[in-house]
Amino acid sequence: MADVINERVPPRRVLGLAAPALGVLAAEPLYVLVDTAVVGHLGALPLAGLALGGVLLSLVSTQLTFLSYGTTARTARLHGAGRRADAVEEGVQATWLALAVGLVIVAAGQLLAEPVARAMSGDDAITAEAVSWLRIALLGTPMILVTMAGNGWMRGVQDTVRPLRYVLTGNAISAVLCPVLVYPAGLGLEGSAVANVVAQTISGGLFLAALGKERARLRPRPSVMWAQLRLGRDLVLRSLGFQACFLSAATVAARTSTEAVGAHQVVLQLWTFLSLVLDSVAIAAQSLIGAALGAGSERSARGVAAQLARYGLIFGCVLCVVFAALSQLLPQAFTSDAGVLAEIPNAWWFFVALQPIAGVVFALDGVLLGAGDAAFLRNATLASAILGFLPLIWASLGFGWGLVGIWSGLSLFMLLRLVFVVARWRGGNWAVVGAVRP
Repeated sequence: MADVINERVPPRRVLGLAAPALGVLAAEPLYVLVDTAVVGHLGALPLAGLALGGVLLSLVSTQLTFLSYGTTARTARLHGAGRRADAVEEGVQATWLALAVGLVIVAAGQLLAEPVARAMSGDDAITAEAVSWLRIALLGTPMILVTMAGNGWMRGVQDTVRPLRYVLTGNAISAVLCPVLVYPAGLGLEGSAVANVVAQTISGGLFLAALGKERARLRPRPSVMWAQLRLGRDLVLRSLGFQACFLSAATVAARTSTEAVGAHQVVLQLWTFLSLVLDSVAIAAQSLIGAALGAGSERSARGVAAQLARYGLIFGCVLCVVFAALSQLLPQAFTSDAGVLAEIPNAWWFFVALQPIAGVVFALDGVLLGAGDAAFLRNATLASAILGFLPLIWASLGFGWGLVGIWSGLSLFMLLRLVFVVARWRGGNWAVVGAVRP
């Protein structure tokens, strides 16, 4: 085991992949945090509408993570085997999938936005706010998915700098535009949705331009897309587990009180933000593990996996300390509503305590995703949701536990995932070499 652990990569190389990936991963939730802060000062009702609409929009991207994570896994193996042209072509086919699926979602979303929002909120006022925001924001879906595919193939060829530039360009412009549209322009909540679409259109357009410059074959290839979809199937089912949990949490919070759902929105967006911050280690893991296995080096893959799990733990501990210290000040940046502020501590300390656990879980998720071990991750996530998160969330509704019950469910969910991924990592069955995982 000592020899395996010594098969490390230089920390500078990990940082070179993780730091730009961190910028990409943090950009979107950071923009959402800015959006939340802007809308939060309109009052509890617009904030609740943004909370519900935001959860529904995030369902689109999180349910289709195979466009980024699956593409990274396949591209990294080809890159490690010295087949860059084939690696880039994976990105072309993922982009075709992104555009096709995105257009379908725009059409379906316009029809389903109101009935789905009404079923979740149980409140006409919150439903109206959520639907007005969501119908506009959904127009950016094709470019959201194109951006995911672009991130996937670029990470696979170990280029994390260009994605950072592309995503920051779109989000920086929209972060300035959002408060202008919400307040001086008088669009209110709908102004934040327009700014969201602008961000996605700019970023997606830059990824399309970059793909065109690669001189890859641009025609659709159904055989490659079907191979991506087979890997995507397991990742979609895994994402369904996440979405069943977070949609249930939003529903229970909405049926608790307007203040509770507003507080849940603030803490959940911080959780999402830090989850993606920690996921920067996972992105480095995907790229490095995929390349090592594609080059035929199981020994190197095992050593890098151990190294990155330690990095995830250290990173999580740092975030735990930082956000514990900010507990009194940071919530006030997102809302001035006294009722929402009074509810936030019921979720805050769960959020803080989970950071070290999340650091290890997300790093090992990246290891297993880089190895293409999607079937195991699917099973582990669904089992953790069924045994941990979902029972406590719905018990919270029945027994009136509110945010304490909801975030207790999230805590149990993360602890179960930790047990599963650590056992898999130690077992070693994930380390299958070759340019394409059998």
